[in-house]
Amino acid sequence: MFAFLEGSLAHSSPSLLYMNVHGVGYEVNITLQTYAKIQHLEKCRLYTHLQVREDAWVLYGFADEEERATFRQLLNISGVGAATARIILSSLTTDELERAVSGEDSKALERVKGIGAKTAQRIILELKGKLQKRAGASATSPAVHNTTQEDALIALVNLGIARSMAEAAIKKLGDISSLSVEDIIKQALRAL
Repeated sequence: MFAFLEGSLAHSSPSLLYMNVHGVGYEVNITLQTYAKIQHLEKCRLYTHLQVREDAWVLYGFADEEERATFRQLLNISGVGAATARIILSSLTTDELERAVSGEDSKALERVKGIGAKTAQRIILELKGKLQKRAGASATSPAVHNTTQEDALIALVNLGIARSMAEAAIKKLGDISSLSVEDIIKQALRAL
């Protein structure tokens, strides 16, 4: 619903901030990693994730898109809710989490409050390879802009296609470097 918020910080603490966006105050839950990046700023942009629950709408904010994407990946894991995902990303940077997952270092995850051996193994199993792809993509492209392939993937997922199916359909296309986002989407839809 909200891709990002940009405004002045009315109040900030290591876990929560109030952001004034054109006279509207948003209460945003943040990680320690995000707090470290924005604590000395008066104005900033936070990439957001809105969680709608039966009893509340909770807004989470992240200093960069990579952290938000990792948060969303964690939410897809059984037994990992928003509070646990936020604790993980407060305890480990996205790079440290990627190294723990790729190195199958369950002990690093178990050191995070609330993460037991089974949950650590489940996180490693579910995220293996997923974080590496994003880290590799961000190393070759600017952090601010998605690649054409990433834009197409996001569009397909927003159309209601499962991420794994969308990724497989894009892979079937072969060399897509000369295609526009629209062409990739059209061809991927045909390949499904």
